[in-house]
Amino acid sequence: MFCVYILKSLSNFSYYVGSCSNITERVNLHNKGLVASTKRYIPWELKYKEEYKTLSEARKREMQIKSWKKRSMIEKIFKDFEI
Repeated sequence: MFCVYILKSLSNFSYYVGSCSNITERVNLHNKGLVASTKRYIPWELKYKEEYKTLSEARKREMQIKSWKKRSMIEKIFKDFEI
């Protein structure tokens, strides 16, 4: 399974959208500062995830979410979602 995920920075409250095959390992990499684009804003909290059968489906959804210009659109996805 592949996941699309949204992280929230606990230091500046920004969001990061990504996709991966192992969500636990990927969140750990973000929080250890091993992902260049997110290391300045650690720690990160997993706020949302969706599972897909293929990487291409997950990447397509990731790009869709990243194309949204308003923060409120991202926050709308996890209004009724709890991890």
